Amino acid sequence: MKRNLAARTLRAAVLLQIAFLLFIGASLAQSTHPVAPPANVTVPALLLSDIHFEPFWDPAKVTQLVAAPVSEWRAILAIPPSPDQLLRFTALQQSCHARGVDTSFAVFESSLKAMRSHAADAKFITVSGDLLSHAFQCKYNTLFPQSTPADYRAFVEKALDYVIGELYGAFPNVPVYVALGNNDSDCGDYRLDAHSEFLAASGTEVTRYFPPSERKAAEDSFAAGGYYSVSLPAPIENARLLVLNDLFMSSNYATCAGKADPTAADAQLAWLREQLIEARASKQKIWVMGHIPPGVDLYATARRMADVCHGQEPTMFLSSEKLADLIAEFGDVVKLAVFAHTHMDEMRLLKEDGQSSATQKSVAVKMVSSISPINGNHPSITLAQIDPSSAELADYKVFAASNLTGVDDPWTEEYDFARSYHQTEYTLSSVSQLIAGFAADPDAKTQASQNYIKDFSVDYASPLLSLAWPQYVCTMTNHTRQTFKACVCPAQ
Repeated sequence: MKRNLAARTLRAAVLLQIAFLLFIGASLAQSTHPVAPPANVTVPALLLSDIHFEPFWDPAKVTQLVAAPVSEWRAILAIPPSPDQLLRFTALQQSCHARGVDTSFAVFESSLKAMRSHAADAKFITVSGDLLSHAFQCKYNTLFPQSTPADYRAFVEKALDYVIGELYGAFPNVPVYVALGNNDSDCGDYRLDAHSEFLAASGTEVTRYFPPSERKAAEDSFAAGGYYSVSLPAPIENARLLVLNDLFMSSNYATCAGKADPTAADAQLAWLREQLIEARASKQKIWVMGHIPPGVDLYATARRMADVCHGQEPTMFLSSEKLADLIAEFGDVVKLAVFAHTHMDEMRLLKEDGQSSATQKSVAVKMVSSISPINGNHPSITLAQIDPSSAELADYKVFAASNLTGVDDPWTEEYDFARSYHQTEYTLSSVSQLIAGFAADPDAKTQASQNYIKDFSVDYASPLLSLAWPQYVCTMTNHTRQTFKACVCPAQ
């Protein structure tokens, strides 16, 4: 019995030694030859837009915000509302002819909580413009009629710093890439001066946490016109984000003095072409992000009852088609274009004009829905999944708030692109296929069309898109006046 026990003990010891040696060998092999990650691993990214933060929601607090450094804003805003908050804010809204309510502190806090909950592992964040509320200048001037332009600029800069700082606070060490929108200016909606003190100061904040090797160039180009280039973070391979300030290209743009000036737009387009040529030569993948999308503004066209089929022009978002043409020309380089401005969840294509279908280049466009609930839509955020090798959008989910107030406000998944449309990726091929299906369904009877209409305005049922579905689908692939007219007026 003792001999058998000793033998078993010896055998167990030998087996343990062998297992230990095998473990050490395997560990050494892994350290020498790392195992590649699975091919289907994607990189999460958070896509935000049209935050439209409203610092005037409680007018009684604004004097404190003006006097305080940005570091104290959160504490001031978190104080319970003033007893007459609603009365004073309503009066301010009426004085400035403002419609709807933008993102209050409570809604912004609710959105930040949702971001941390649903996108905690995001590797980068994009903000496609309009960080500040509508009628911002009017509200400030109404409360501070004796203020100077310098006073107003200082308040705008602090408000922008606050919003960006809150995003960095929610996601430490995660890069935040910000585009300016038409409301993000120191001299009024759709007004801005190139090479201004405002752009220089804002650029310092926007680029503060960029890699040292890229920060100086980004800061300089932002100071010139609010645009910049930055590398998308690892593990995304050999890819860059080109952020535009397409306010300068808007049909409504004017300088702070109220004058038309195309030079800032021309300089930015020249810069963009240089960046795309360099990317093509270096075999880089590119994302382009701006605020105002190219193409037809169908809502504005319908509102003025433009008879496009009998000679009247559609209303365009931008003053020319140059930006769309340039992006489409480099469809072999640009993997995704990200825009916003409409507050809606949309998809589009930018197609190279004047080319045969065999040689025509195109770019998929993702338009990001808003955090602001001003149109009656529920605040929303978009969590994207990026293929790190191709830099293409593999999938995305939209999460929406349960109400418009930010109080007791759980955020839940609105929809998942892959599940809703039975597509494995959001790429040029899949978006082309989906839009072709929409065009073949003028009565919006397919499940894909109905899903698009339902999710277009997050959690806000509107019959408008259903009523204009064929015309809307024409905007999705026709960014020029001529091609849009040919689409909506096929008999002419």
